[in-house]
Amino acid sequence: MKVVYFFVAFLALASSIAFAYDPSPLQDFCVAVNEINGAVFVNGKLCKNPKLVKAEDFFKHVDPGNTSNKLGSKVTPVAVTEIPGLNTLGISLARIDFAPKGLNPPHTHPRGSEILIVIEGTLFVGFVASNQNNNTLFTKVLNKGDVFVFPIGLIHFQLNVGTGNAIAIAGLSSQNPGVITIANALFGSTPFISSEVLTKAFQVDNSVIDYLEKQFWYDNN
Repeated sequence: MKVVYFFVAFLALASSIAFAYDPSPLQDFCVAVNEINGAVFVNGKLCKNPKLVKAEDFFKHVDPGNTSNKLGSKVTPVAVTEIPGLNTLGISLARIDFAPKGLNPPHTHPRGSEILIVIEGTLFVGFVASNQNNNTLFTKVLNKGDVFVFPIGLIHFQLNVGTGNAIAIAGLSSQNPGVITIANALFGSTPFISSEVLTKAFQVDNSVIDYLEKQFWYDNN
């Protein structure tokens, strides 16, 4: 009997340890409200009645992206917004199309790591480690069939260095990984970040910041 009591106590302790953490956020923020009438959604999406679920809830066809833009690339996300059946599953993917010299510019995914496989063409890819690791840059030239991993939250990019078009598929470890394109966030925010902040951060003249803020920051997602 003592063995049984010990086993039950051990399971209780293990359970408390396993669940003693906050769930990872599935959006930029989720502000608490006291009145339920003021609530919009929970951390993620509300669930459909299982009796009403259809095969279409787990399906989507993905066409090639239009790369006729300043960056020469197009990211087509397939996350919970596109496939409702991904809700609570913790995964998503994206198709990335590149014109010759096309760039998926430096960006981060605040809620997911990324694993990318090249389907066609040649890509120069890389990510930058955190300040703790001296902002070390890790790069690799990828050809068809090559796979590369970008850890969660780190700035990364992909550049088509081949002579033709390129295609890649990226798997992400969140149903809603989010994306922050660095240039857009710094110089195209609403409202603009104070020039006093940016000139000091980048150690440049105010005219440089003014120029950058006047550019059209294209979002290829």
